[in-house]
Amino acid sequence: MDTSIIADTFDTWTDDTLSWISDNGEWLFEAIRSVLEGTYDGILWLLQLAPFYVIAIIGALLGWRLINLLSGTIIGAALVFCALMGLWAETMSTLGLVATATILALVVGIPIGIVAGFVRRFDSALEPVLDLIQTLPPYIYLLPAIALLGYGPATALVATVIVAMPPAIRLTSLGIRMTPHEFIELGQASGLRPWQMFTKIRLPFAIPSIMAGINQSLMMAFGMVVIAGIVGSGGLGETIYGAVRTLDIATSINAAIAIVILTMVLDRLTQSAARSANGGRR
Repeated sequence: MDTSIIADTFDTWTDDTLSWISDNGEWLFEAIRSVLEGTYDGILWLLQLAPFYVIAIIGALLGWRLINLLSGTIIGAALVFCALMGLWAETMSTLGLVATATILALVVGIPIGIVAGFVRRFDSALEPVLDLIQTLPPYIYLLPAIALLGYGPATALVATVIVAMPPAIRLTSLGIRMTPHEFIELGQASGLRPWQMFTKIRLPFAIPSIMAGINQSLMMAFGMVVIAGIVGSGGLGETIYGAVRTLDIATSINAAIAIVILTMVLDRLTQSAARSANGGRR
C-alpha cells in the first residue's frame, strides 16, 4: 500500500481547511487579533510607565512582604541588573506577554477547572485532551496560529494561552474535589445554598491548589514565550532568536540571563503567595 497517497491527501485536506477557515473567518480572526494585541499593548504600557528602578523597588517590596528581606533585596538587585544589561525594554515586553497570556489562560482555565471539579464525567473527558495538549511539542501551536493570525504578539499569545491552560484546569479541578467530606456534610446540615457551599467551603479549600496552578501556568507561559520569539512576538524570546541567527553569543547569553531572572523572580513570588494562601486557610 502506498502510504504517500494517504499523507498527500491528508496534507491537501489540512491546507484546504485552513485556507477555507482563513478566507471565511477573516473578520473573526482580525477581531481576535485586535483584542489580543490591544490587551497586550495596555499591559505593556502600564509596565513601561514607570522607570526601571520603580519596578525594581516594587519587586523588592513584594519579595520582602511575601518571602523575607534578603529575598526582596536580591529580587530588586536582579531586576536592576536586567536594566544594566540594556535589556529592560525587552524584559518588560516579555513580562507583558507572560502576564497577558497567563491572565487569559486563567480566565478560561479556572472556570473550566471548577466545572470539571464538580462534574466527574466532564473531568474524565477533559483528561485526554489536556494530556494531548501537554504532550505535543509547544511550537506546534504556532503553526495554525500563524496561518490564521499572521506574525506578531497575537500569534504568540494564542499559542502561549493553549500551553498555559492545562495546569490551571487540572489543579483547580483537584482543589474543588479535595474538600473534606465532613465539611460538605456540615454545610448541608447548616442549610447552605449551593453558591454559599461553593464560596464558603469548597473555594477556601481549593485556593492553595488554584494558586499552585497559577504558578505552573506562569512557568509554562515563560517557556512558550521564548519559543514564540520566532513569530515576531518581541521581548527576550525574539532577542535570543535574532542573536542565535546572527551568532551574537553575548547578546543571547544576556537575554537568557534576563529570562532566568524574570522566571525565578515570578516563580518565587507566586510560590510564596501560594504558601501564604495555604497558611491563611489553616
